[in-house]
Amino acid sequence: MGPIIALLGAESTGKTTLALTLARQLRTLGREATVVDEYLREFCDAAGRTPHRGEQASIAAEQARRIEAAAQSGKVVLADTTPLMTAVYSDFVFGDPSLYASALAWQRRCGCTLLMGIDLAWQADGLQRDGPQVRAPIDAMVRGALDSAGLPYAVVYGSGEARTAAALAALRPLLGLPIAAGATAGTPGGAAPAADETMPRWLSRCRECLVPGCEHLQRLLPSPPRHHDRS
Repeated sequence: MGPIIALLGAESTGKTTLALTLARQLRTLGREATVVDEYLREFCDAAGRTPHRGEQASIAAEQARRIEAAAQSGKVVLADTTPLMTAVYSDFVFGDPSLYASALAWQRRCGCTLLMGIDLAWQADGLQRDGPQVRAPIDAMVRGALDSAGLPYAVVYGSGEARTAAALAALRPLLGLPIAAGATAGTPGGAAPAADETMPRWLSRCRECLVPGCEHLQRLLPSPPRHHDRS
């Protein structure tokens, strides 16, 4: 069985783009990798609509089945969403929390969970997207579900190469990836902050985050700010 990397996040947060980019990057590093696409998109295209409440469980099951089948190859599997996202949207759209238990039990099979930050600009994309206003509540629900189950996750921020580098840094412990030449551990993507990577710049990026500055500042400060304590 190959390791499963879960990419989770609200709509228009770059899951698909990052999954495809990571697959290419891993291949250049000598690791065979494959991407499992989001089944929900296929369903919506075929049906010409979003799923009804009673169809959510079968969509989650099919997503899980496809990921597990891909893992049989022994390759690194980059899952462009998992049953947990279906459970979150079932709760958000239909008020139905019944899929959480099975989705979280399945999520434990993943070797690493990457949660996309909501720092990218929202873009329309057909039936599956409701608008930028839903990203913060969905992000909160994903975090809450993972936290309630004690499942670790890494939040990925930045755009383009910075987002890819941050994701690769999170995957290093699982996949044993090398640190790029000239990079040091402990900062975004394993790279030392540039000379102009000052605290105000990080704070300005955090205006679009659910918890302003939380994950960003933890990378630059010895301890997180007290007002971000979740306890």
